[in-house]
Amino acid sequence: MPDQPPLFDDAPALLPAASAAADPRADVQHGAIHDASGHRTRLRKRLLDGGAEALADHEVVELLLMQAVPRRDMKPLARSLLQRFGSLADVLQADPRTLCAHPGMGEATAAALRVVTIAATRMARQKVREAPVIGSWQALIDYLTIDMAHLTVERVRVLYLNTRNMLILDDLVGEGSIDEAAIHPREVIRRALDLGAVALILVHNHPSGSPQPSRADIEITNRIAEAGRLLGVSVHDHIVIGREGHVSLRAKGLI
Repeated sequence: MPDQPPLFDDAPALLPAASAAADPRADVQHGAIHDASGHRTRLRKRLLDGGAEALADHEVVELLLMQAVPRRDMKPLARSLLQRFGSLADVLQADPRTLCAHPGMGEATAAALRVVTIAATRMARQKVREAPVIGSWQALIDYLTIDMAHLTVERVRVLYLNTRNMLILDDLVGEGSIDEAAIHPREVIRRALDLGAVALILVHNHPSGSPQPSRADIEITNRIAEAGRLLGVSVHDHIVIGREGHVSLRAKGLI
């Protein structure tokens, strides 16, 4: 039977291992996690009693890290993550492997941060699925921003809609620049017909951060729209997502 992983794979104990009482693993096993300053207790109370702004960004990260490491001052690590990645959103949406490799981090702490984005994405996606997409545009933008704005690779997605503009399928077409090597107009329309979709929305992200559409973005959109018109499938929009915001090609008059 393989060895069980240690409780503290992310950081060594702060006190000498010579004393069993000083070993944080022993404390955890006996349920005696000490917080001499009461700092953790105060953070939790502020979180539960206050509103969305009850905690500063570094305190949010700190509290999340505490869930993975029961006994250790997590404030320096929280601050170092924010300093490296730039913002709370960037920390939470950083690549898991990059998080694991950050000094002081490991699988447990990386998972404690990553699960927040997973939960937020699923909540946002559920809102999109519950109402017509055109009538809940902000919910769609929120979902796409959470899911794609901080990606380090470019991804192309097609949202297929029924006659009520309800989402049938959120289809990840592929990765790479948006051209006919990544997305084939006839394949997109054929997929729509197979699903019984009457409309679609194209989505892709710009890892550079700027959501401004390129000439290739505009050209492929119009090719798909032209192919769809012949078979009764409308291209409602093409949304480009970036860390700096989003752009709707239809709003810009480019479709």
